[in-house]
Amino acid sequence: MVKQIEYRYELKFIISTATAALLKQQLKAVMQMDSHSVSDEYSYDIRSLYFDDIYSSAYREKVNGEEFRAKYRIRMYNNDPSFISLECKHKDENMTYKESCKLSRQVTQALIDRQYTRIHSSNKFMNRFLREAVSKNLAPSIIVDYRRTAFTYPVSEVRITFDEDLRSGRYDLDFFNPDLTTFEMYEPGTCVLEVKCNEFIPQHILAIINSVPKLRQAVSKFAVCRSIKEA
Repeated sequence: MVKQIEYRYELKFIISTATAALLKQQLKAVMQMDSHSVSDEYSYDIRSLYFDDIYSSAYREKVNGEEFRAKYRIRMYNNDPSFISLECKHKDENMTYKESCKLSRQVTQALIDRQYTRIHSSNKFMNRFLREAVSKNLAPSIIVDYRRTAFTYPVSEVRITFDEDLRSGRYDLDFFNPDLTTFEMYEPGTCVLEVKCNEFIPQHILAIINSVPKLRQAVSKFAVCRSIKEA
């Protein structure tokens, strides 16, 4: 059976950390923190390593506002190599969906080292990535670090996240180095708010989100961090 693609709505906003603190306090009363959260104060630290070709196609497509695009990344939580995933984030006009599969540390390092032809897998998604990596000459492009606080609600699978302390690895691609030198990408006090759902946002949650000032933007943490190489 072919797995049905699960499209989701995704809205992104730039807000202040003071506004984020207020929203978090209110959302805690009506939503649950992500089940994998490591603290009552935040959920987890995320590190992503994005792939791109020699033409920087993934970056250019985002900057140019292409309506249909996709980008591959490796993701790890809390610098813990016991759970790493390969993901592809798809953007289809106003909707998004994600494909993923779990990676071992050994396979992750092989991908980072671009040893694509040495990897053998029965996973269809992984094999598609390997074919594209070879045909498009994909290579690690940028490391993106940030701290996330995530709230969930079962109706319409609502997920609200607050991403803070966005940092770029610039030219250093040492994915497993917890002491990697990174560069702060936003002014202090800046937070990225993301609101995701399958069909709709329940009214009581929407009322909380709409109670604060915010600026909707087509925010891409990948593009923001990748831009440092263009400076």
